[in-house]
Amino acid sequence: MSTLLIQGGLLVDTEWTRHADILVDGPKIVRIANKISEDSLPPGTEIVQADGLCVLPGLIDAHTHYHLVSRGTVTADSFEEGSKLAAFGGVTTVVDFADDDKSGNLKACAKSRMKAMKKGMAIDFSLHQGVYAYRPGVEKELKELKKEGISTIKIFTTYKNVGYLIDNPQELKTLFKNCKELDMMVCVHCEDDSLVTKISDEWEGTYLPKDHADLRPSEVEAKGIETVAKIAHELEMGLYVVHLSSKKGLEVIRKYRDKGLDVLVETTPHYLFLNRSKLEGEKGPLYVMTPPLRDEEDNLALQEALIHGEIQVVATDHCTFTYDQKLESSDCRTIFPGIPGTEELLVLLNTFAFNHGAFGLSQVVNLLSAGPAKAFGLYPQKGNLRPGADADIVLFDPDETWKIENDNIHSAAKYSAYDGFEVTGKVKATYLRGRLIMSENVYLGIPGDGLFIKQKDVHQQKTFWN
Repeated sequence: MSTLLIQGGLLVDTEWTRHADILVDGPKIVRIANKISEDSLPPGTEIVQADGLCVLPGLIDAHTHYHLVSRGTVTADSFEEGSKLAAFGGVTTVVDFADDDKSGNLKACAKSRMKAMKKGMAIDFSLHQGVYAYRPGVEKELKELKKEGISTIKIFTTYKNVGYLIDNPQELKTLFKNCKELDMMVCVHCEDDSLVTKISDEWEGTYLPKDHADLRPSEVEAKGIETVAKIAHELEMGLYVVHLSSKKGLEVIRKYRDKGLDVLVETTPHYLFLNRSKLEGEKGPLYVMTPPLRDEEDNLALQEALIHGEIQVVATDHCTFTYDQKLESSDCRTIFPGIPGTEELLVLLNTFAFNHGAFGLSQVVNLLSAGPAKAFGLYPQKGNLRPGADADIVLFDPDETWKIENDNIHSAAKYSAYDGFEVTGKVKATYLRGRLIMSENVYLGIPGDGLFIKQKDVHQQKTFWN
């Protein structure tokens, strides 16, 4: 097993920041000290000088869709390509998704996805399991799923037209109850399907990209959150809201938190920093995703919520189609939905923290590493710089300034939604379990090296969030 000593960096964890040396033996962090003597180390130890750099725990993108089969095609970033772009962004673990084929065997769905990912992933991964229908025996399916190391399910309050919606209220409540009994987390894409349908049926306008924001307005998200928050509150269980996009949705969450609901909130960089003006013009299709981009008022509300600790996780919903695929249609009903984002995650959040001055790099680490690790049962194996944790380590220059451009981002989509953004901070090196997978713009990841990380109990976060 190889030994690695990183010297002189500023170690940044969620609860402390200190200049120290960090010693890695094989896949694990084994020691942190002000100074570790090279004389005490075995021959062949690799020494890395990190003076002037921050040393961060590897990031976790808790919401990705790599190699997603959708709308008669497959997303642009394969498992191999997703791993590569992640490494350039300091992301060492992703939580992706397994679909529910409704055959009555969630375990088989998850195992199939794990097998496919294992062949291509060069970084570690975990899974959320989709549940798209209630059926007799689903509680047994969930028990078997949890034994495989998956403690989170993903449901939708929309997309009835493609078979994702459990629209029977009693069945939905029973599913929530099953998850509570098994200590499993319910993650929800919140848009009310009946309101989406009503707006669509009454719509008399065009279907340009800019119209997407009015066909699925923030009221749709707020009503979807209301539906699932009410169930979770009645059952006295936790809830995880994915990709919160609106001020109105945030207000519903605040209402239920005031009632005592334990709700975790995820948002994304695009809902923090992009608004619906991007949907105008000939490049509007590049920015179509669901939920749609909102108004600047929503950006500011989410930014304030982020600063004040009302948002626990920032992830990306990375779901890519190529530049050409996105521009094949100008009809928001048929544009391939989704954008890239994993690679840009850290630099965008660091830039916001740097420019705003309201929180520091420790809070960025909290939102992008420790937070998702604790929310999804990956902590303390992931999400921290402490002896015993996996040696997922990022060497990060927090002060380097550069411009995000379509040709300096590594997604196979061949564009960035943040093209032209001036950012502060640059990933210099990324280590996965002690192995260098990216350094100075050279990718060293090996497809198949990524491991499936089992989720432990997902409600351990209660002592963390409260």
